[in-house]
Amino acid sequence: MPSLPACLRRYKPIPGVQGTGLGRAERAFLVGVEFSSRQGTKAGKQGSAQAAATPETPPAPQRLTSGNVPPAARAARVAASGSHNNIEADLRDPGADDSLAELRELATSAGASIAGQILQRRPKPDAATLIGSGKVQELKGALASSAADLVIFDHELTPSQQRNLERELDARVLDRTQLILDIFARHARTREGQLQVELAQLQYLLPRLAGRGVEMSQLGGGIGTRGPGETQLETDRRKIYRRIRHLEQQLETVRRIRGQQRRRRESAPIATVALVGYTNAGKSTLFNALTRAGVLESPRMFATLDPTLRHIVLPSKREVLLSDTVGFIRNLPHTLVSAFRATLEEVQQASLLLQVADVTSSAAEEQQAQVEEVLRELESQEKPRLHVMNKLDLLPEKKRETLRDSDDVVHVSAVKGTGLETLLHMIDQRMTEDPVQEVRLRVPQSEGKTLALLDAKSRVLSRQYRDGYVEMQVEAAESVLRRVKSFVTS
Repeated sequence: MPSLPACLRRYKPIPGVQGTGLGRAERAFLVGVEFSSRQGTKAGKQGSAQAAATPETPPAPQRLTSGNVPPAARAARVAASGSHNNIEADLRDPGADDSLAELRELATSAGASIAGQILQRRPKPDAATLIGSGKVQELKGALASSAADLVIFDHELTPSQQRNLERELDARVLDRTQLILDIFARHARTREGQLQVELAQLQYLLPRLAGRGVEMSQLGGGIGTRGPGETQLETDRRKIYRRIRHLEQQLETVRRIRGQQRRRRESAPIATVALVGYTNAGKSTLFNALTRAGVLESPRMFATLDPTLRHIVLPSKREVLLSDTVGFIRNLPHTLVSAFRATLEEVQQASLLLQVADVTSSAAEEQQAQVEEVLRELESQEKPRLHVMNKLDLLPEKKRETLRDSDDVVHVSAVKGTGLETLLHMIDQRMTEDPVQEVRLRVPQSEGKTLALLDAKSRVLSRQYRDGYVEMQVEAAESVLRRVKSFVTS
């Protein structure tokens, strides 16, 4: 297998290593943009015109105004100010704060420290730099003042925009998609997860090869070298296409093996319940609370990438498989949805979805809308669903007292264990596989294995001993009743 071109190696993070190798985390400067035009709004709502710096050394709050201050000088004040005041106060948008706060969490999950941030509102995107030449100069000054190592845009950049910004700012520039890809690469632990992340990285980087430096120049040049051949860019593209085909073949093998495992599971009447929801909603904590599996729980975004399946026993004594899946996020890159399709097939095959949400989040409605969007892409929006509002313990007591469960909504605290019994009963009620029936049985006392099976796999409602027999009224799943059908009396 040919090695990947050198221009791509810097995009593959070193596991367990954060930062630049200088003994500190990389300092990232964050940039968000909100477009007021229909086209820009569709591209992504990113924020209003305001700026803030790292809380490491916050001076006294200072009101920022546009005025006639030169862009570079204004940028220095932006980077130095700890204030969250607007440059234009009437442009403030609460949704922009949530979006930028999420970008800060993403950057922190990638191992960066935040050097500062700028948010801007524009009528439409600038074709060359997304944010316009004036804001580029302001950002350049802010970078110099804050000693930032890289710039992260809360928006997807075109290849030409990324190259133009790197040239103007003389700094590394990442967009939201590339940041998420880096986090996924850091957190993937299984071979399957690593394959899926690498495929998504290559699909993202392929159109961004052009203009990546001198290594893309013609292989030969000068007298005697002008002959048939190909550019280094074409060579690199050929190698990447070959690697992508190889990864797709390996992932197809993974899908085939998963399909075989799923068919074996389906031969037994065991349903699958999948946890879905926004990243950092507490899915892994809830998974551990229900299964005692001990999977990683972390406040960092995308801590779970590799799916985990565990058995849980419902109140009816039926068993189901509970699946923990990767969290969703707004503007989830399509390349990731495609690459992680093998993992997300657990969602597609599930009998019931537990849609977990953070009840304390101020952006809960928007987050739920993003989850719906991904489920539509997975063609799973029509599946039976139970909404699980998690982190109940973080709400004030008076607020908790006003919340009520309903037929499809249950409030829980995975950390405290509150509401988990109610959740299990609601899951039990929605399971149509292996239905439960109530029957009467007359079992000889000598049938120890049968009696032990009924005690373990059914709910015994009544029990009487008569003439060497045990007369029982039980609720049991159909699969259990088939094994004891010779003892059924009614």
